[in-house]
Amino acid sequence: MNKKRQVFLSILLVSLSLLTILLIPSHSSFSQTSIDRFPKDVGKIPLPKLLDFGANKCWACVEMAPILQELSEEYKGRAVIRVIQVREEKELTAANKIRMIPTQIFFDSANREIYRHEGFMDKDQIKKVFQTMRVK
Repeated sequence: MNKKRQVFLSILLVSLSLLTILLIPSHSSFSQTSIDRFPKDVGKIPLPKLLDFGANKCWACVEMAPILQELSEEYKGRAVIRVIQVREEKELTAANKIRMIPTQIFFDSANREIYRHEGFMDKDQIKKVFQTMRVK
């Protein structure tokens, strides 16, 4: 992919992220704050969160695994990053209305959904969403 296209796609992602944050009303179904949408040990943590829904046999999910592991270490103490296996966590998958894998859902520290992405996300894309959420 050439440099101009990478820059354009990065700007587009950040713009869409900001629009999502600004345009989704607080009463929409995406702002559901129920801790039922999180693994038991995650919902009560007062930090921003990224839940990645996937499966071990999904190519994109397998490709994202080391990226998510690396970011989990990088954002330790500032954000929670958790991989959810859809076949093992059917209730969480249903509660979050997952339609395809991988799906990444970003939540603020009050457990409100901020941004949702379906498909592969690279490290820079994830970091840009965290940046728009002011996670440093």
